[in-house]
Amino acid sequence: MANNENTNETKRLDDERRVRVLSPGMLVFKRFTRNRLAVVGSIIIVAMFIFSFIGGVLSPYEEDQVFRTTTMESKTYAGVRENTDFLYTDADGSELPALAKTQAILAINNGDESFESQGVTYSLIKESDECYRVVEMTPVANVTTLGTISSFVPVEGANVSEELESAFEEALQNEETSFELDGTNYYIGGSGRMLTLSTTQDLCLINKLVFSAYSADTVLGYDFQVAAERAMINGDTEFTVNDTQYRAEIDEDTFSAVFYEVDGGSETEYAMASHFTVNAVASNVFLSIDFKNRVQEAVNNEESSFEFPDAEGNMVEYTVARNNTEYTISTLQEIQVNNNYESPSASHWLGTDGNGMDILTRLMYGGRVSLLIGFLVVILSALIGVVLGGLAGYFGKWLDNLIMRLVDIFNCIPAMPVYLILGSIMDFAKVDPRLRIWLLMVILSVLSWPGIARLTRGQILSLREQEFMVATEATGIRVSKRIFKHLIPNVMPQLIVSCTMSLGSVILMEATLSFLGLGVKFPYASWGNMITAVNDMYVLRSYWFVWIPAGICIILTVLGFNFIGDGLRDAYDPKMKR
Repeated sequence: MANNENTNETKRLDDERRVRVLSPGMLVFKRFTRNRLAVVGSIIIVAMFIFSFIGGVLSPYEEDQVFRTTTMESKTYAGVRENTDFLYTDADGSELPALAKTQAILAINNGDESFESQGVTYSLIKESDECYRVVEMTPVANVTTLGTISSFVPVEGANVSEELESAFEEALQNEETSFELDGTNYYIGGSGRMLTLSTTQDLCLINKLVFSAYSADTVLGYDFQVAAERAMINGDTEFTVNDTQYRAEIDEDTFSAVFYEVDGGSETEYAMASHFTVNAVASNVFLSIDFKNRVQEAVNNEESSFEFPDAEGNMVEYTVARNNTEYTISTLQEIQVNNNYESPSASHWLGTDGNGMDILTRLMYGGRVSLLIGFLVVILSALIGVVLGGLAGYFGKWLDNLIMRLVDIFNCIPAMPVYLILGSIMDFAKVDPRLRIWLLMVILSVLSWPGIARLTRGQILSLREQEFMVATEATGIRVSKRIFKHLIPNVMPQLIVSCTMSLGSVILMEATLSFLGLGVKFPYASWGNMITAVNDMYVLRSYWFVWIPAGICIILTVLGFNFIGDGLRDAYDPKMKR
């Protein structure tokens, strides 16, 4: 009885023998888990998948979310220039052609009283050395003066009334060269006893004074500017334009003036005239006359800074910087800027990059792209390589020669120049960044399959002559079943090892292309385009947290796949360790 029990015990299979006999896969797994580096590699890859695919879901931020902050920055507020050029102001309802304006300046420089442009003759009426009016004159009469007696000879079609004669003689007595009667302007030309009386139509004012209104809604018309400058030239403190009375405070030293609109007993600041142009940088900012006066005072006194109250009455400091004949007025302004290169903090564990985006979040999304590209490229290249290599190895003859010559052609193609050319084409075609990711996968797959095809062909050449393949042929199994059910499964261990080792190479290639700007494009992240920050030496030395994390992720992932590949190779063929 005891002998039977001992016999049964010796014949019973223990756990180790059961695994060895019944489950070769479990035996491979056990060998794999005994390799410490392979286990470490597996842990690294699992951690990277959790970090990339689950971490991105848990992150409170988006991949392309930009963080902004407020800061005080010196910004150019206004520009100042002392005007020495002639300015043009067209009369209401008239517009002097640009060519005529240019020829008017030439006539002024030559001292001419008239000029011709495009078949039209224009007259220049000089108010001062810096002020001229461009008019069209129509002769009314030729006048001969002798003492206080004037003899009028009307031109053909013109009529000289007694009122016109009286207005003419009054203008002569007042030594005026122009006057107005019944809404019509007249000009007295000529010299000596022979004079010419003509009607004038104002077209343009050419002067060097710059007029500014106190209110943004006020439009300083042509008539006001002409009357105001005449008042400044003649030293008049009061003048009237279109039934509105104005008072002028004239500074003769700088030839500038402030004009007030007089309404009964009250006065309202209306406009200012000077040789300085003060313009705000922002189009929606209106500079008050008081501010412009303070700016001119600072420029004249060569002040480097001054203070002026803002709309709320708070004193704001402005700085004055000179650049030849121009001045720049700057002030500290609170502006919103991207929160670039923020150091690691509680809100941003790895800080922010040069675009103000959270680096940790972009590492997660970048891991998705890099790992996805690596796996899909290896899978696609493996499918192409297994099919073509299997056909070449099984059928041989002319098909083998054709496929192997195709492999040789692909092996002769220089990969990097092809990537450069295709990247430039996609840049020129402005391919969408998301579509570009998929095109990058296809390109890498097409250029990566020849190695797998050679490996598959070599394995099938050695397997197809073995006894089990002879048996499949004898039993009449169809060709496709022989290849894909009996040959390919026997090649799978070598394929798995090769593909696992290739994953690290593909991820490195994607990182290289993205680093060169040929791969994944902004705003999408990959580990490769995140380390492009090292192109800037200042960023490389000062902001380690921008590029080191992405570099560490690439190193760990490639090492993990290499450790797994080595472990699988040893597990499938333990004799290689001997």
